[in-house]
Amino acid sequence: MDTNLPPVEELRRIDAELTRLDARRAELLARRAWLLGVLYAPAARPAAPFGGVAAPPETSPRGAQNVLLTLGGTLLAIAALAFTLVSWGSMGIAGRSAVLLAVTSAALAAPAVLLRRGLASTAEALGALGLVLTVLDAYALHRVALSGTDGAGYAAGASAVLAGAWAGYGGLLPRLRVPLPAAVAAAQLPLPLGAAAAGGGPAAVAWAVLVTVAGDLLLLGRPAGLPVRITAGASAGVLGSWALLTGGRLSLTEPWSGAPLLLGCAALGLYAARAARPAAPALAVVAGLAAVGAVAGPARAALPGEWAVPVYTVCGLALAALWRPVRAAWIPAPVRTGLGLAGGSVAALGVLWALPPVLGGLLGPADRSAGVWSGAHAASPLGGYPATAALVLLLGAVAAGATGRPWGRWGALVLGWAFLMALPVVLELSYAAGLAVRLVAAAGALAVAVRPGAPARGLPESAPEAPAEVPARPEGAWGASWTAGVAAAPPAPGVLTAWTGFAAGAAAAASAALLALDARGATFAVSGVLFGLFAAAAVLGTGAVRGAAAGAAVLVAAGLVGAGAAAAGLAPSTAGLLLLLVPAGTAALATRVRSAAAEATGGTVGLVALVLTVPRPAVLALALALAGVVAAATALRPERRRAASWLAAALFLGAAWVRLAVWGVAVPEAYTLPVTVPALVVGVLRRRREPAASSWAAYGPGLGITLLPGLVAVWSDPAWVRPLLLGAGALAVTLLGARFRLQAPLVLGGVALVLVGVHELAPYVVQLVGALPRWLPPAAAGLLLLAVGATYERRLREARALRERLARMG
Repeated sequence: MDTNLPPVEELRRIDAELTRLDARRAELLARRAWLLGVLYAPAARPAAPFGGVAAPPETSPRGAQNVLLTLGGTLLAIAALAFTLVSWGSMGIAGRSAVLLAVTSAALAAPAVLLRRGLASTAEALGALGLVLTVLDAYALHRVALSGTDGAGYAAGASAVLAGAWAGYGGLLPRLRVPLPAAVAAAQLPLPLGAAAAGGGPAAVAWAVLVTVAGDLLLLGRPAGLPVRITAGASAGVLGSWALLTGGRLSLTEPWSGAPLLLGCAALGLYAARAARPAAPALAVVAGLAAVGAVAGPARAALPGEWAVPVYTVCGLALAALWRPVRAAWIPAPVRTGLGLAGGSVAALGVLWALPPVLGGLLGPADRSAGVWSGAHAASPLGGYPATAALVLLLGAVAAGATGRPWGRWGALVLGWAFLMALPVVLELSYAAGLAVRLVAAAGALAVAVRPGAPARGLPESAPEAPAEVPARPEGAWGASWTAGVAAAPPAPGVLTAWTGFAAGAAAAASAALLALDARGATFAVSGVLFGLFAAAAVLGTGAVRGAAAGAAVLVAAGLVGAGAAAAGLAPSTAGLLLLLVPAGTAALATRVRSAAAEATGGTVGLVALVLTVPRPAVLALALALAGVVAAATALRPERRRAASWLAAALFLGAAWVRLAVWGVAVPEAYTLPVTVPALVVGVLRRRREPAASSWAAYGPGLGITLLPGLVAVWSDPAWVRPLLLGAGALAVTLLGARFRLQAPLVLGGVALVLVGVHELAPYVVQLVGALPRWLPPAAAGLLLLAVGATYERRLREARALRERLARMG
C-alpha cells in the first residue's frame, strides 16, 4: 500500500479494495453452498452446472417405473390380442393357440421369480398381462375345440373357471394386487350368463343377479383386502340396481313375478344396511322402496285402477310407522330412519297425486263466467277425479296426527284441510254441500289457529311430551350420533301452526265467499257465518293471529255492506256512503279491542268508499266530512292523536273545497281562509305551549296559504275590492308582526303589502313613463346609482342593522 498518497486518495483506494473483497467473498460463499449441495444431495438428483438452478423433479422414480410398466403391459396385451384375432399369418388357430398358451404360461410364471428378486412392480405388470392372456386363451379354446357350443353358456363357464383360476393364482402369489379383484369381477358373470343361456326370462336372470349380489355381500363381511372389498361393493351396487329396476318393471307388468324379486332386493338391502354403517340410511331407503313395491304390486293388481295410489300410500305409511322408536326397538336407528324416509317418500308422492282436486276445490269458484247472483254454478274443471284422492289425504292426515309430535300436528292440519277442500270435487257434491264443506274447513283451520299449542292424544297442555324410548345405540360415535338424532327431533314452533291454520282458514273462507256469489241468499248467509268465525277468532286468539282475524272480520263486514247495497239497487256513490259504516264501526271498537290490522283494513275500506263517491261531487263532499268525523273520533285516542288529527283536518278541508266547487264558488279566498284560520289558531296554541318555536313554523303555513293565492288573484283582477281587502289584511299582519316582534308575519305581510301597492301604482307609472322624455329614465337610473354609490357604506350598515333586528324577532 502506498502511504505517500494524499489522505483523500488513500481512503478512496482502501474503500475500493474492501468493496472488491466483499464481492469476491460473496462469490466464494455461493460456490461453497453449491458444492455442499452436490456432495450431500441424493444420487438420483442430477447436479446442476455452476451458476445454474436445478429443476425440481416432476415425478418420483417409482411413479415413472409404474408408468413404464403399465404402458409395456398394455402394449403386450394389445399385441397378443392382435396376434389372436387379426394377424393370422400362415399358422392356424391351433398353432396360434399353442403359442398363446406358452406365452401365457411364461407371463404367469415370471412374477414368482421377479417377486423373489424384489421386482414387485415388474411382477405386477406381467401378472396383469398373464390374466389378460388367459382370457384370450379361453377365446382360442372356444374357437379350436368348442366352436359349436352356445356363446352365452361357454362365457358363463369360462368366467367361472377364470374366476377360480385367478383366485387360486392370487392365493399363491398374495403380494400381487390384481388377481383377487379380477377374480371377484369375473365371478359376477357365471350365474347371470348361465340363466340367460338356459333360456330364463328377465325374472330368472334377475334372481341369478341377486344370488351373485348375495355372494358379494358375504365377501364384504369377510376380512379381505381393500381392493377386493371395493370391487365386491361396486359390483353389488351395479348388479343390485339392475335387479331392483327389473323387479320394479315386473311389479308393474307382472306383479306376482316382480313381488318376490323385490322382496329379495329388500332383504339384501337390509342386510347391507346393517353391515355397511356409513351407507345404512341410503341402503335402508332402497330396501324400503323395494318392500313397498313388493307388497303393493299384487294388491294393486287385485283392485280397480283408482285404488292403485291409495294402496301404495297405505304401504308407505305402514313402513313409515317403523320410524317410531318404541314400536321398532329391534331395528337399528339408522336402518329405522331410512325405512321411515322411504315410507314417507311414498306417502308424499301419494299426497302430491291427490293435490289437483284440492286446487280445484279452492280455485274453482273463481270462475265467474255465469255472473254474480245468476243462480248458475260453474262445473269443476276436475270433475270425475277419483274419489280415492280424498282417501289418500285423509290417511295422510291421520298418520301425521298419530305421531304425537308438533310437526305431526302441523301436517295433520294441512292434510285435513286439503281433504275437506277436495271433497266437493271428488264427490261432486251439491252446491249447498260444497258451501258447507268449505265453511267447515274454514272453521276447523281457524280453531287450530286460535289454539295452535293444543295437546295431542290427550296429553295435558302443560306437561311436556314424554320422551320416546331409544334403543341401545350401536357401537362407536357413529351409532351415538344417529341415536341422538332420532331421539331428539326438534318440534315445529306453535307460531307456524297458528299461521298455517289462519292461512288455511282464510283460503277456505275466500273459496266459500266466491262460491256464494252464485246466489243472493247464499252470499248473505255465508258472509254472516264468516264474519262470526273471524270475529270469534279475533276474540279468542292471541298475538298477531288475533289482529289478522280482526282485519279479516272487518273485510267480511265490508262485503256484507256492499252486498246489501247491491241487493237494494243503490247507486255506487250511495253504496260508498254506506261503506263508511265499516271504518266508523272499526273506530268505535278500537276503543276496547286494539288491532292495527283491523284499523288498517277499516281505513282501506274507507278509501274505497271515497273512491265510489267520486262520480258525484256532492256525495263526495258528504263522504269526506263523514270520514273526517271518524278520523276526529279516532284522534281522541292518545296513541292515534297526531296522525288521526292531521287526517281529520285534511278530510274536513277536502269536504269544504268539494262543497265550494259544487256551489260554483271561484273566489280563491273561500278555499284558503278555511285553512288559514285553523292553522293560525294551531300556531297560537303551539307558541303558548312552546315559546321557543319559530314564527315561521307556527304562522308561516297559515299566512302563506291565503296571501300567496290572493296575490296571484290580485294581478289578474281589474277590480279594486280584492286589492283593498288584501292590502288591508297584509297591513294588519305587518303591524301585528312588528308589535309582537314576529319575523314571519312581518316579512310575509310586508312583502304582500308592497306587491299590492306596486300593483295599484303600476298603471300610473306606465302612464307617467309614457309621458316623460325618453332620456329621463336612463338619467334617473344613473343618478340613483350615483346616490347609492356615494352612501354605499352607510346603506350596508343600515341593511346589516335591519337584518339583525329581523333576526332578533321570533
